[in-house]
Amino acid sequence: MIVLSYLWALALVPLLFESDDDEVQWHAKHGLVLFGAEIGIYIVISFLTAATGGLGCLLLPLTWLGVLVLHVACMGKGLQGNRFRIPGLSHYPDQF
Repeated sequence: MIVLSYLWALALVPLLFESDDDEVQWHAKHGLVLFGAEIGIYIVISFLTAATGGLGCLLLPLTWLGVLVLHVACMGKGLQGNRFRIPGLSHYPDQF
């Protein structure tokens, strides 16, 4: 279930069905926070593409690669029983 937590909208599955496991709940919430942050980043990149004409064409593949690496790192840490804390984002799952 921890792997599902970092597959974008599929993080809702462990959040809804593993309510008794606090670790899985934290990873599901963390995955949803990451998903929301990624949507915000893609909106900014869309505006940059429209404003500059072509900068987004360079930023988008690099952003996708970074997101993929981040998700794999989070999955790997979660499967080891640890938490991958991202400065500025990882305190939100603790709040709700």
